Amino acid sequence: MRIVALAGGIGGARFLRGLKEAVGPQDEITVIGNTGDDIHLYGLKVCPDLDTVMYTLGGGINEEQGWGRTDETWSIKAEMKEYGVGPEWFGLGDRDFATHLVRSQMLAAGYSLSQVTEALCVRWQPGVRLLPMSDDRIETHVRITDGDGTRAVHFQEYWVRLHAAVDAEAIIPVGADTAKPAPGVLEAIAAADVILFPPSNPVVSIGTILAVPGLRAAVAAAPAPVVGLSPIIGGAPVRGMADKVLAAVGVEATADAVALDYGSELLDGWLVDTADEASVAAVEAGGIACRAVPLLMTDVAATAEMARAALALAEQVRA
Repeated sequence: MRIVALAGGIGGARFLRGLKEAVGPQDEITVIGNTGDDIHLYGLKVCPDLDTVMYTLGGGINEEQGWGRTDETWSIKAEMKEYGVGPEWFGLGDRDFATHLVRSQMLAAGYSLSQVTEALCVRWQPGVRLLPMSDDRIETHVRITDGDGTRAVHFQEYWVRLHAAVDAEAIIPVGADTAKPAPGVLEAIAAADVILFPPSNPVVSIGTILAVPGLRAAVAAAPAPVVGLSPIIGGAPVRGMADKVLAAVGVEATADAVALDYGSELLDGWLVDTADEASVAAVEAGGIACRAVPLLMTDVAATAEMARAALALAEQVRA
């Protein structure tokens, strides 16, 4: 079985760990990772979502945080602070710095982001084929109004420094409209037996991936069933502040509203948590098969059961 998953950071990475547990060694998983969260810091190219997938599946993630490296130290960041160089609000540990140094050196030498990602994965052996959504530079920005007036800030500043405390007025994936899918992305979608939308942020993770020209159309036209898992349980995000960015695009933070926003042209099936069983009818009225199952990723075993439920629903809608 050839499985393609569109994934953001922590939620996507943890779901993929369960997916690996749920499938057999002969099955192939291709992950199309969000690069809209990418940011340049200290002269380095930082790819938070790609790295979170790579570290999580490769056994190097800080489990408590869900991002960054385990057994991390912070000497470089402390020294940069002594020089008065920021930003202080974005944490890059010493081990993490090494990844960004290698990536930036390879990019400067002329390698594409896809080639660099493949090279980094040689060390981590994530057990999946990890592809960036595009080799072109794309950065998600958020329009806000605060004491400094109306302005656009990088998504990382909005999420990490401002903690999404200011209302998001618009989400702009800068550069997405002129970007191209990375090599292998469209081919993987066309050849997939199943396409999954993990419980990643539907606006700034999966939504940004789908904003790359050709990607949404490729998913919509794919012969494989497309099944998504709700990141909203009981009217609230499981993790993070997805409700803030959903509001910016006019979507209610409910399991059925997210499914209907994707639409039946993309989704064939949708899983909601048992707490949202009442929303199944609304989703199915929108032309999307829907089931209610436990969706809390409390451990790898529970996450594997979620993945099995998604694959089972894919088989049902295929039939």
